[in-house]
Amino acid sequence: MTRTTVMTRILPVAGILALAVGLTAWQAPVTNVTNAMLLHPPPDSWPTYNGDYSGRRFSTLAKINDKNVKNLSLAWMADTTYGGIKATPLMVNGVLYWATPDNAWAMDARTGRELWHYTWTRNRGGIHIGNRGVALFGDTVYFETPDCNLVALNAANGKEKWFKEICSTEMVYYGSVAPTVVKNMLITGVSGDDLDMPGYLDARNLQTGDLIWRWYATPQKKDDPGIESWPNLDAAQHGGGMTWQPITYDPEADLIYVTTGNPQPVIAWKDRKGSNLYTAAVVALHADSGKMSWYFQTSPHDTHDLDSTQTAVLLDIPGKGKYMAQANRAGRFVVVDRTTGKALVSTEFIKTKQFLGVDERGQPIPNPAKDPTPDGSISTNSATNWPPPAYNPMTGLFYTGASRSFGIYYTYDLSDNPAGWGGGGGGAAGGGNDSYIKALDVKTGAEKWATNRFGGGGGLLTTAGNLVFGGGSGGLAAYNATTGEPLWVGKVGALTNGPITYLLDGKQYVLGAMGTRIVSFVYNE
Repeated sequence: MTRTTVMTRILPVAGILALAVGLTAWQAPVTNVTNAMLLHPPPDSWPTYNGDYSGRRFSTLAKINDKNVKNLSLAWMADTTYGGIKATPLMVNGVLYWATPDNAWAMDARTGRELWHYTWTRNRGGIHIGNRGVALFGDTVYFETPDCNLVALNAANGKEKWFKEICSTEMVYYGSVAPTVVKNMLITGVSGDDLDMPGYLDARNLQTGDLIWRWYATPQKKDDPGIESWPNLDAAQHGGGMTWQPITYDPEADLIYVTTGNPQPVIAWKDRKGSNLYTAAVVALHADSGKMSWYFQTSPHDTHDLDSTQTAVLLDIPGKGKYMAQANRAGRFVVVDRTTGKALVSTEFIKTKQFLGVDERGQPIPNPAKDPTPDGSISTNSATNWPPPAYNPMTGLFYTGASRSFGIYYTYDLSDNPAGWGGGGGGAAGGGNDSYIKALDVKTGAEKWATNRFGGGGGLLTTAGNLVFGGGSGGLAAYNATTGEPLWVGKVGALTNGPITYLLDGKQYVLGAMGTRIVSFVYNE
């Protein structure tokens, strides 16, 4: 099941020298990722999707800082023809691990040299829109395939260990989520093509892939919590709420935070009156059982595909407590107590007029005037999307990609049983489409800075060097984390993933993906 491919590299002289060293010195990688490493990641590594369980994408590395970032140089580039790269590569012991649909790689983090490449050849279809990445534990690499299989590979050579079906392509599910290891479990979500099936989250055995527990995003039985928010059980059982983003985890509270997608049918809303729990929400689950602790719905009764799958970021606010923060697609920024779900902040980071206000819990109140109609209604299109945000505890700022864009939404299937993504309707983009990186104060939700000088795109990374890395004008850019001042851009293509940083041989690297290319920059003191 493995196949070696030739990858084209464009290397500066320093990269060629590093490659020569790598060819003579490299030995089989030893991953040995442990629970202790995942609980307290070494600062020189990146062992899970967001760097650690919190979702902050914050690195304590500071060799690259706001004073010297202008001196970054290209370390290496690696090209592949296997689809666009949306995955966040993981880095442990000098080796990068990453994936695209049906493919996984190991790569030398110093040089970009391919160590192994695995291709899933039992392909039974599935939607190949993207893959968020892999998980590592022990000597194993885990990733999802578009045709609904969870695959385990030997991290040293890419040989297949086992695979397990986790969803059904016949129901138009597909796999794209980066799994997350929590204790003795692998937490996996599912993606769907916005048809009438329920989203769910699985906990699976690390050695076999067997199911331990499953949590459904919508009620599946007449006495399930949340059933009162649906007109009937049938509507709930087919209600959507896909779980297509990696979870975050609070080891102290032993809670998993899952973010859910839009309800179904999303545009034709009349046959699912109610708030439609637990779609478009952040839900805290007890890790050992999958039972719900609390929820916070960020877009009740969503009628515009404003899913809430954006990362639930866990953070501490000095003098206040432990919180979860999220900037979601409906333009809402919320900061809630991560053990109770009570809101400290619930406000807009993009002005949309999508909601009438908030309820006693801080959840937004839908504005019926925004519901799609046969004549059309104007609504926010997508204030942000899947590219991951970041939080810097040194600045107290939450960084998110943001877009001020609007669309006109119609319903034209007015039957009692509409079908499909919009019940035969849809939303066409229109109006402004300005892209930003915004910095939000987690205590108040106030915007501290916003920049569109370089433009948005891709995910974000923040560091102790007072930096935010994200999309720039034709490449990976660096911004002052306190002020938003653009400091540097490496023009090697538009950023398509969440960048990472790591330390090797005393040198700090910053790495991002641009379409089919992975690019690493280094600071040479």
